[in-house]
Amino acid sequence: MTRWFTRSVAGIVLVGLLIVGGTAFRVWHVARADERPEADAILVLGAAQYNGRPSEIFQARLAHAQRLYEEGVAATIVTTGGMADGDAFTEAEAGANWLRAQGVPSEALLAVGEGNDTLRSIRAAADVVTQRGWKHVVIVSDPWHSLRAGIMAEDSGLTVSTSPTHSGPIVQTRSTQARYILRETAALLYYRVSKNPADHVDLGL
Repeated sequence: MTRWFTRSVAGIVLVGLLIVGGTAFRVWHVARADERPEADAILVLGAAQYNGRPSEIFQARLAHAQRLYEEGVAATIVTTGGMADGDAFTEAEAGANWLRAQGVPSEALLAVGEGNDTLRSIRAAADVVTQRGWKHVVIVSDPWHSLRAGIMAEDSGLTVSTSPTHSGPIVQTRSTQARYILRETAALLYYRVSKNPADHVDLGL
């Protein structure tokens, strides 16, 4: 009986390690991908903004989206993200304004200022995108965020490619990269189990 129990526990631990390790590998693998097919829209995930000025992390995403737009990947950039209490701008508005200031035409910008986490922002954007008869989007976010964001977008009915930015504070050091890979692994597993976002959950990482 003791031997059976020990083997059962060892088997459960091994399966758990394989699931975590496999998920971490997928986070890392998708982070390295850069898909640039012709699509209906480029969807930029929001990040912090300060009185209408995008943070460095957000600017890195926006600049990458602009490059994709200039390469002809899609004719429209969709910026996403709502606002926190006390904010004067949504993340989507701040992102669209920044892109407009960089020379992207207003008619090429679509701001969807709803959602204070990845899942709700993506669902709001998916509703707007599908209402316009669009389906295929290229998601722009940080490398380690790309897999979870892509899965959430697919679950929201979109066809997804990912083209993460490889500049900005999140990709500057190996220790930062490792921490974000671990966090995104935990966040994706949490989403898989609960179908809820983990953006505001303390994962202990």
